[in-house]
Amino acid sequence: MSEVYNLPEPPVAGDPVVFNSNYDGGSNTPIVIDNGSTFFRYGWATQENGPYVQPNLVAKFRDKRSNRQVLLFGDSVDVEPQARAAAKSPYEGDHLNNSEALEAALDFAFLHLGIDTSTVDHPIIMTERLCTLSQSRSIVSEMMFELYSVPGVTYAVDSLMSFAYNLAPVPADRRDGLVLSFNTASTSVVPVLGGVPIYSKTRRLPFGGLQASQYLVKLLQLKYPNFPAANLLALPQNGTAEKIKTEEELAALAERRKESGRRLQEEAARRRAEKVEMTFTSLQQKERDLEELLVLRKSKDDEDEEAFAEKLEEADIESEKALDDLIKKLEADLKRAKKKDAPEEDLTEEPTFPLLDVPDEELDEEGLKEKRRQKLNKGLYDARVRMKEEKAKEKAAAEEEARQEEQERENDFEAWSAKLRSDHERLAAKMREREKRKAELSDRKSAANQARMRNIATLTTDQLPPRKRRKRGDDDDDFGMDDADFDIYREIGGGDGLSEEEDLNQLKSIETRLLAHDPNFSVSNTWASISTRKSALIRAFCPAYDAEAMQDPTTKYQMALNVERWKVPEAWFTPSMAGVDCAGLGEIISNILGSFTVQDRVRLAKVGQDNPQRDNRLTSGLRFYSQNVFLAGGPSQIPNLQPRILSTVRQLLPPDTEISVKLAQNSQLDAWYGMAEFASTPQFGTPATGMISKADYEEYGADRIRTWWGGNPNYVI
Repeated sequence: MSEVYNLPEPPVAGDPVVFNSNYDGGSNTPIVIDNGSTFFRYGWATQENGPYVQPNLVAKFRDKRSNRQVLLFGDSVDVEPQARAAAKSPYEGDHLNNSEALEAALDFAFLHLGIDTSTVDHPIIMTERLCTLSQSRSIVSEMMFELYSVPGVTYAVDSLMSFAYNLAPVPADRRDGLVLSFNTASTSVVPVLGGVPIYSKTRRLPFGGLQASQYLVKLLQLKYPNFPAANLLALPQNGTAEKIKTEEELAALAERRKESGRRLQEEAARRRAEKVEMTFTSLQQKERDLEELLVLRKSKDDEDEEAFAEKLEEADIESEKALDDLIKKLEADLKRAKKKDAPEEDLTEEPTFPLLDVPDEELDEEGLKEKRRQKLNKGLYDARVRMKEEKAKEKAAAEEEARQEEQERENDFEAWSAKLRSDHERLAAKMREREKRKAELSDRKSAANQARMRNIATLTTDQLPPRKRRKRGDDDDDFGMDDADFDIYREIGGGDGLSEEEDLNQLKSIETRLLAHDPNFSVSNTWASISTRKSALIRAFCPAYDAEAMQDPTTKYQMALNVERWKVPEAWFTPSMAGVDCAGLGEIISNILGSFTVQDRVRLAKVGQDNPQRDNRLTSGLRFYSQNVFLAGGPSQIPNLQPRILSTVRQLLPPDTEISVKLAQNSQLDAWYGMAEFASTPQFGTPATGMISKADYEEYGADRIRTWWGGNPNYVI
């Protein structure tokens, strides 16, 4: 049974962020920053209501209204359309290289916390990616010490801090487990023994939540060809709640609409009157010009040629021929205008043509011209009468055919439906055969194309001149006397456009009748639906909507997810499905566990047991409280991911091993809570726990880092 899930709209930024005005510059409270690629979480280490969370996006653009440069961060980016187009993240994949965006995010965070001094006199603990490049760390260190003058900064790995937070009751030296960190652009596996990460055996998978989203888009594009190419899905907008208007407001709105409609009608009437007046004035002017030109041409009989030529020159007319042409043009324009305004001709009253029965000998030149004109008009009239009669006959035949079809449908509906379905199937098969032939003709080596070339060669041979000259009139081969002779051109051309159009119109007519009367014939049975199907396999996974559901506008926004629900998460275990050439998560876990001894493998994945036979250096006969396989990060919330990883790990350990796969309590915020909890302990702020002071920065440089249990390793010093 299928279920319909509504995708929630992205939250719109509500009230503006209120910056804290109660800042106490004298305190030494650490500031905790979780610099994720999707969200930027920040706050004091001592605040109990959790961190402030903003989308890690920065937009810088020039406002068109005020012509000012605008810089927006976080939720404010979604408010302005220009900002959404210009939004950028500090990260590109797993690498932090956009220092301008990071600076805007840190400025916003410090201002929100109420820090209004020129320097930030608080120690910072901040997350970074596993095995961060020294270049990315140098950007952050230079910004912290040069721009904000912080006393010290500690870099931590988010997955390790989330792991420590979820194992807070367990002593640090007894924390064993396999940490799986599902990030936006990658997934990493970190083995932890005795609370210390084993970086030499850590592995990274270049597949994360972003790649999974892109893979899902590709699968949907395969099933729905019109699906957008970008990772943006057009959803029907619910809109804001409409305000209920009072009766007075509704009445005022109706009055405004009525007044607006009245003004539009008056404007249209005024324009029509002006157009009629202009047309009438133009016709009057043409009539006056025609009368003057006729008088001018008539004056030729009363005056000599020189005087007539002077009058033509005064009227700006080149010659007598130009005068005649101008008169003919004005007469034609006036006749056309009068014909346009005249009522439609009524064919019921037959016109008379009296001169057709008069012999030509009894007519003068003008009479002969009029007789020819009447003969032409009579031919046109007879053609219109014949056309009207043919249309009446076609209409009567169509009505009779419709009446007979309706009678057949009422008498025997099954036979009527079977006949139409048979005709529909015949025409559809004909259309499929035509499409198949077109596809074959596109292949140069196909049998159809070779037959076409043979026909062309035959025609060329037939058109060669004979060796002996034939007598005049003996070279006619009677080609074209039969309509079938022209089929050769259809074979050469590879199609029959006229026949195809007729078949398509007939198909539409049959489908219209079947859809109107046959309940078993649906839209999916029409030729338009059949011809657009890509393959039976893809069609099998698309839902079939009935006619009533197709009328619902929300139906076109629905997407059927069936195998995609399993294929996308499975790409973490088989990345080649998504086009990523690397080992899957199961193989990575297998290689990591295979590099440890059997005892350490059990420590990494087993719930824990009392075993005095184990290495006394590691166990001392005490019970190990192991978190075992620990999942962190946003994608770790995929349903049934825990059992899938459990089945992968179980086959790598002894059969009687009790395995635990644990999900973080809050995969979004546990890393921040872990850093806040650690920053409140006495161990925080010492070189042993990764603190880099400003003196260290000035002495060793921006890429300085200290190795500690919650941060990245330092293989240089």
